[in-house]
Amino acid sequence: MSSLYLVKTTSKLIVLFALLSPVASASAEPWKFGVMGDSQWTTADPANANPSTVPVAIINQVNQEFIKAGVKFVIAVGDLSNDGNDISEVTRAKAAQPLIDSGIGFFPFRGNHETVGLNNDYGLSVFRSNYHQTQTGTFTKTDQQHYNVGRGFSSPISVSTDLNGMSYSFDYGEPESRARFVIVDTWATPTKVDKNPNGYAYGYTVNDQQAWISSRLDKKARKTSQAFVFSHQPLIAEGHQDTMFNGYTNSNPDWQNRFFASMQDNGVKFYICGHDHIHQRSIIASPDGKSHIEEIICASNSSKFYTPKPLDDLKWFNQKTRETSIAQERYTVGYYIYTVDGPMVTVDYYSDDHGNWMSDANFPNGPGKADTAVNPAFHFVKKESWSYSTNGKEFLIPQGSSYAKVSDRFKGTIARILDGKNNSTERDGTLDTKGGVGRKLTKTVDTGWHEKQAPVETKNDKSLESNTLYLTGMGDLGKEQTDVYTLSISYHPEKVHPQHPKKGIFALATKDADGNWVNAVEKNSGGAKTFVAGPWKKGYALGTYGIDQRTKTVWAVINHNGTFAAVSFNK
Repeated sequence: MSSLYLVKTTSKLIVLFALLSPVASASAEPWKFGVMGDSQWTTADPANANPSTVPVAIINQVNQEFIKAGVKFVIAVGDLSNDGNDISEVTRAKAAQPLIDSGIGFFPFRGNHETVGLNNDYGLSVFRSNYHQTQTGTFTKTDQQHYNVGRGFSSPISVSTDLNGMSYSFDYGEPESRARFVIVDTWATPTKVDKNPNGYAYGYTVNDQQAWISSRLDKKARKTSQAFVFSHQPLIAEGHQDTMFNGYTNSNPDWQNRFFASMQDNGVKFYICGHDHIHQRSIIASPDGKSHIEEIICASNSSKFYTPKPLDDLKWFNQKTRETSIAQERYTVGYYIYTVDGPMVTVDYYSDDHGNWMSDANFPNGPGKADTAVNPAFHFVKKESWSYSTNGKEFLIPQGSSYAKVSDRFKGTIARILDGKNNSTERDGTLDTKGGVGRKLTKTVDTGWHEKQAPVETKNDKSLESNTLYLTGMGDLGKEQTDVYTLSISYHPEKVHPQHPKKGIFALATKDADGNWVNAVEKNSGGAKTFVAGPWKKGYALGTYGIDQRTKTVWAVINHNGTFAAVSFNK
C-alpha cells in the first residue's frame, strides 16, 4: 500500500494501518535504569522526616536524581526499612510514589530486614500487597492512571508459590537492546525457614531455585542482548560475612559453582547487590576458579554505614583470595544509573560530594552536634563510570602493569594501546588485623564497538573512517583524568585524501560534551597539541598525535577515557 494512497484513505484506515504496520525499531536508542541501595533509618528522627525506620529524606533526594536522569525504572536491592514491620514496608512503598507518578517503574525485593517484622510472615503479605508490579509490571499513578513497565514476568512457582513475586524476572527494551533482569530471593517464607548459625532466616535456597535461574538466564532461549542478576547479599561482601548460599563464604561450594557458571556461561557480566552499605566493585571467582563475575555492592541509601572486616578475619575462611578489588567508597550515600545501548552497558555511579558520614546514632556528623539524626541535603556528583560490551573485551590491569596488553578488533578496525602503565596507588579500606594499608586496586579496562554506518559523513564536515571504539576503566574513582597512554586505531585508507595526513587534519578523534567529533588530544588534561606525520615513538609527550600511513593507523598520546574513531576533518 503506497503512502500516497494512505493519504487519501479515511482516518479509520490510517489508524488501522498504524496499528498493523511494523513500528520503526527504537532499539538503536539507548535507555537507562536506576539502582538504589538499602534504605534504613537507624537513629532518632527529630525532624520527623523519616517515619517508621524508612529514610524518606534520603529516598526523596535520590528519587529526584532518577527523575532528572530519565530512567525507565529503578531497582531497590532490599532492606527497604530497618524494622521490617508492615507499617514500615507501606511507608517505603509510598516513598516510591514520586517515581511512579513520573512514569518510572519501581522494582524492589526483600532483604534480611524484611524478615524481622513482628508476626508478619517474614514480610511476604505486605510485600505482595504493595508491589503487585513484581508479578505484572503494572503501576498506578496517584491520579489512578495505569501503565506497564517490562514484559515476560516469571517466578519459580514450581519450587513454591511462596516465591511468586519474590524471586522474579522480566525483560525490558526493544529487541536489539533488550535486557533480562533476574532477582533471586532466598529469605525465609512461611513454608520454609532455616535458622542459620550466621543469624539469618533463610528459605528456598539458591540450589532450590537454580533450575529456574538457569532457565531465565539461558542465552539462546531468552533472546535478549543483556542480562543482569540481583540479590540482596553479596557473593563475597566487605563488612558482612554471610552470603546468599545459606552460610559464610565457604558454604555450599557446589551451589556457588553452579550459580557462577550459570551467569558466566550465559554472558552475565554484573551481579548487583546490597547489604553492605559500601560502594564496592570486585571480580569474584567461583570456588572452583572456573567462573568469574563482576560484583557491584551498592552504596548506602541509609543512615547506616559499614566498615570492611579485616582480610585475615577467621570468618572469611580464607575465601577473600577469590576477590579482586576494583573500586571502593565508604561512608557515602549514592546511586547508580545503567545505560543500555545495543551491545554496550555503561554504569555511572553518583554519590554525595561530602562523604565521610558517621553511622547510626552518630549520623551524619557525630554525637552532640546540632544536626545529629537530621538528614543533610546532598550534592550528588559522578564519581565513576565503567562499562562492558558484548562485542568487546575486558582486561585486568594490576597496579604497575602495562596497558599494552589492551588490543581488540571489530569488523576491520583494530585498536591497540601502544604504551602506558597503571600508575595508580589507590587502595581500598579492607585492612588486616595487623593494621595493613588496604588492597591495591586493579583496573578493569573494557572495549566495545559500534559499527560505522553509511553515510560516513558526520556533522561539521567530518568523515568517520573507522568503526567507533568505546574505552573505559582507566581512571581512579573520583577522577576523570587517567594515566597517560598512547592509543592507536586503524582506518580505511581508500577515502583518505593524500593531503590530509600531511596537514594533520586526519586524526584520532573523540566526542566532546555535545557529541561532536574533536581531535582526541583536545580533551586531555594538560599537554600541548603537537602533530607528527609518522609512527608513534617511545617518549612522545602528552598531546602528541599523528598518522602512520605504513600501518594505516592514527594514534594519540592522551589521558582520558572515551569514544574514539579515525576521523577526517575536511577543512
